[in-house]
Amino acid sequence: MATHPDSATDVLEHLDNRVPTSFYWSLTLLATVGGFLFGYDTANIGSVVNFLPYDLGSLALGYLVAGASIGAAVGALAAGPLSDKLGRKSLLVVDAAIYAAGALLSAFAWDAWVLLFARTLIGLAIGADSAIATAYIAEYAPKARRGALGILQQWMITVGILVSYLIALAVLIPLPDHAKSFDWRFLLGLGAVPALFALVLRTRMPESPRWLMRQGRYDDTHDALAKLGVEVSAQDIERSAGIVDEQERKAGRTKTLWTRGVKRALIVVSVFFVFQQITGINLTFYYGPKLMEPYLKTGDDDVKAAIAAVAVTAVMSAVNVIATFFAFRFIDKVGRRKLALGGYAVMAVAMLIAAAGVAFTDGITRVVLILIGLDLFIAAFAIGVGGTGWLIQGEYFPTAVRGRAAAIAASADWIANFALILLVPTMIDGFGLAWLMVLFAVLSVAALVFVFAFIPETKGLSVEEITQIFEQQAARSEPEASQK
Repeated sequence: MATHPDSATDVLEHLDNRVPTSFYWSLTLLATVGGFLFGYDTANIGSVVNFLPYDLGSLALGYLVAGASIGAAVGALAAGPLSDKLGRKSLLVVDAAIYAAGALLSAFAWDAWVLLFARTLIGLAIGADSAIATAYIAEYAPKARRGALGILQQWMITVGILVSYLIALAVLIPLPDHAKSFDWRFLLGLGAVPALFALVLRTRMPESPRWLMRQGRYDDTHDALAKLGVEVSAQDIERSAGIVDEQERKAGRTKTLWTRGVKRALIVVSVFFVFQQITGINLTFYYGPKLMEPYLKTGDDDVKAAIAAVAVTAVMSAVNVIATFFAFRFIDKVGRRKLALGGYAVMAVAMLIAAAGVAFTDGITRVVLILIGLDLFIAAFAIGVGGTGWLIQGEYFPTAVRGRAAAIAASADWIANFALILLVPTMIDGFGLAWLMVLFAVLSVAALVFVFAFIPETKGLSVEEITQIFEQQAARSEPEASQK
């Protein structure tokens, strides 16, 4: 139902105070289809890596698994300035097309080099989508439910991961003899289906009203707001735009869009993203089947053990989906900061439990301890860390530079992801899985300290109010720096 602001000066405020309708939720689900593809296309390589008919060394294997990540870093950096110039919607449409092309090329890859290229191509779409989706959502989401709407991106990622492993089981269990021929190609190519679905439906999405207002396209802003249930005139929108311009003038963004506050927010989000990756979450989802296979092998049947490892990883993926639902429920009530602090604390303990299982036990006891540790780690990450990173990426920056700033932060995430996943096989060969898990626990503690020192609580605030927090923090820190 459309509603009307009482004053011509509160268009954005009224948008921020809306109660999300079913259209908001369906629009957000469509915006986060890329998150589903992100999860599916990054996890499905873990299901098929044991069945590829190519002889790959440690570094080649690392690149195959992590190649999507380096493509994602490039895609994020390219999408940021383009989305600030051309809009959020158009880039989301293009991303869906790239997803589809990469999935189909993976399915028909005729040698290892083509497969490596296809994985990098998929990465371009993953990176672009990760840079744009949460920025798009933040620009229309009501502030009281922005956390829940924004965290749907992470939930869709977890659903994509789970669906990837469930489909793998549905294909591999009845067709084990075709695992090294048809099965792996089918699993990689299936990602084209939701991508084509998104390509068609995303053309019907409204453009971000905040972006349109920033461009001076007041008639288009009126149409976008109308789709979101807010009925105002183009004149009301123009007056509201003037108020935003005045706020930016006071913040110093008339001389430069990249103020000290924006730079501070960018550093904070980028470091959070780096910690999100290097604390070990993707060890499970990228390498889970390969790591668990030796512990589940009871005879000489390698295919049976590999399928069992995929099943175990599917269970861990289900934990990820369920735990992310709790993050969805609590992110706007408990807050971003508290959930992140609790998440990293539990992650450190959980990874030590898994490390103890690897180092000091064997047989079924080892498997049980590893699974308890990894499942607890995944749950803590999902509730406190995973969605929080993508949420703050969308809400910490002003509209004028949100695309570019979110893209730079996303690229930091993907570069960290790529570096870690590329080196995991080499690190395990060098000092063993148990010590690698201990390293992840130490890094989780370091991340906890960082969150305590630098992450402000932003629940219940508009995106404009959040940017002011960082401007104020930067203004306070400047005198301190000059005194030193």
